[in-house]
Amino acid sequence: MMGYGQFCAVARAHDVLGGRWTLLVVRELLCGSRRFNDIRRGIPRISRTVLSERLQALAAAGVLVRRDGANGPEYELTDAGGELTAMVGALATWGQRWLPRQPGSEDLDLDPLLLDMQRRVRFAALSKAPIVARFDIQGNPTRFMLLKPEGASVCSQNPGFPEPLRIRGPLAALVAWWRGDAGFAAAQRMGLRIEGPRPLARAFPGWFDRYQFAHISPAS
Repeated sequence: MMGYGQFCAVARAHDVLGGRWTLLVVRELLCGSRRFNDIRRGIPRISRTVLSERLQALAAAGVLVRRDGANGPEYELTDAGGELTAMVGALATWGQRWLPRQPGSEDLDLDPLLLDMQRRVRFAALSKAPIVARFDIQGNPTRFMLLKPEGASVCSQNPGFPEPLRIRGPLAALVAWWRGDAGFAAAQRMGLRIEGPRPLARAFPGWFDRYQFAHISPAS
């Protein structure tokens, strides 16, 4: 592939990081994903072939290393990869501040959002008993989030625990709340519904720290 032909560090870095999907792979590693399938869960539209190519390219550039884990290959950022934290954060901040937020007209997937919710559970706020929240989001397969004080997971089937809460409505409303576009009450006015015992339904939003960049207000 022909490069930019420039000495500039911006051009040289863009050669490595500017390809489609590449920074999203880095984002997943920064968020704690280590195995191939875990990385792909956060980027469900990337093909296995392309993900493999991106991981190989990042390894060749010294951004990550591939290790043999107990359950198969694992990927870990090097010091060079870890230094991308500031750049990925700056890109996210810019996107939150300057790009239009219109979830109703955006092409969005539910699973990456639920994965981000899973990563940002306030475990101290949960009850001691395991609980399952069922997500029946319009146009998407049903998903189940198991919430326990010691961990959380997202499943395609109920893992066998009580299921007192059902989250229903359009994906746009859930995105608007999670991304910080709207408060929870405003998301409910958009059609988001939490069905179940009132104490649990009222507690649900407090079980999570919202999206890491939800506090960034739009420039306009």
